[in-house]
Amino acid sequence: MIYFVGALVLAYFIGAIPTGYILGKLIKGIDIREHGSGNVGATNVFRTMGKIPGLVVFIVDFLKGLIVVTLLPFCLIRFFSAPVVFAYSSTYLLLGISAILGHIWTIFLKFKGGKGVATTAGVIAGQSPVIFAVCFVIWITIFLVWRYVSLASIAAAISLPFFAVLSGNSLEFKIFCAIIALLAVYSHRTNIKRLIQGNEKKLGQKNQR
Repeated sequence: MIYFVGALVLAYFIGAIPTGYILGKLIKGIDIREHGSGNVGATNVFRTMGKIPGLVVFIVDFLKGLIVVTLLPFCLIRFFSAPVVFAYSSTYLLLGISAILGHIWTIFLKFKGGKGVATTAGVIAGQSPVIFAVCFVIWITIFLVWRYVSLASIAAAISLPFFAVLSGNSLEFKIFCAIIALLAVYSHRTNIKRLIQGNEKKLGQKNQR
């Protein structure tokens, strides 16, 4: 149990690393929360600081999710002899959720983080590469057609539970995907409102809060 609780806490802190905030301070000496949409995620960094910083933030945030469901359990099993705790797929899924929650509600920025898209993508890639690939295709397709990052992210997230059911994954994974979809909708609630009102900005347009 101590390994499990410790792993959940560690996963949260890994997910909570505010990549966009740190990069903003290091590269331009700015608080990314005071620019653009005020979000610390890759999209706002892309719009505020440029393509390369935005891509770096996405990759790092993606790796946060991937690491907590692959490298973290491996290290605990390898170096701390905790194989029993990590014999269940639900353990990995809880680690993934912990990292995503850490990203969305990071303790390092008064519990106001990003929207969890990149970190969620990393978790899904580590747990089901096939579903990740399908959802990525959905994301790319919707983004290329409408140019809304938020719409593409919401659609990809909502499709997760359906593909989890179609692929015949475990009940735990299906529940996990449903939770992820709900988290995505919740974290994008202001974007959904702007999409309905026709005020959402496409990538490349001047950002807004």
